[in-house]
Amino acid sequence: MSKSDYIPHADHDFMVWLTHFTETIAQNPAEYGLTEAEIASIKEYAANFREKVAKASEAAAISKQATADKNDVRDSAESCIRSVVRRIKGRSEYKTGQGVHLGIEGPHNSYDLANAKPSLTGVDQTGGRVLLSFNKMKSDGINIYCQREGDADWVLIGRATVSPFADNRPLLVVGKPELRRYCCVYMNKDTEIGQFSDEIVVTCAP
Repeated sequence: MSKSDYIPHADHDFMVWLTHFTETIAQNPAEYGLTEAEIASIKEYAANFREKVAKASEAAAISKQATADKNDVRDSAESCIRSVVRRIKGRSEYKTGQGVHLGIEGPHNSYDLANAKPSLTGVDQTGGRVLLSFNKMKSDGINIYCQREGDADWVLIGRATVSPFADNRPLLVVGKPELRRYCCVYMNKDTEIGQFSDEIVVTCAP
């Protein structure tokens, strides 16, 4: 049985591991056939890494606060502007042309959901699990249909409101690759609407 990498992937875990490793080999370098120069080099790497992790954490905290401050200012600005725009549009003298000139007339929604066709992609995750990604557009979600080998017709396997959707059904035969066909259609207020997506085929590996 193969072993996992002994060096942890996450920075915090690596820092803990590196500290233990450095302190342990420094106690008795000869026991591990290491020179003082090698120990010094590893200690330098450990100290430098701790410093960089601290700076990265500090920068992340500053960035997070800056983003929160920016969002607060935007929310306040939008609230103020919407109040002013409501007053402008509420005047009897208001004309649409004025709104267009000010940029306060939103564009017309030209997306026709009744004739829309969603796009669908699927990625095999092995063992029967398939990750399905789709574009929701202005719909409430999609109904996802699947046809496996042996199915006489399409089977509704679920409704998704957020992409991606995971088909977690196990393989029909354990250890045997399986071919699945998928398609989907938009949903609006519990009713299917628009055209069905193009059919996609996913080969599920054991």
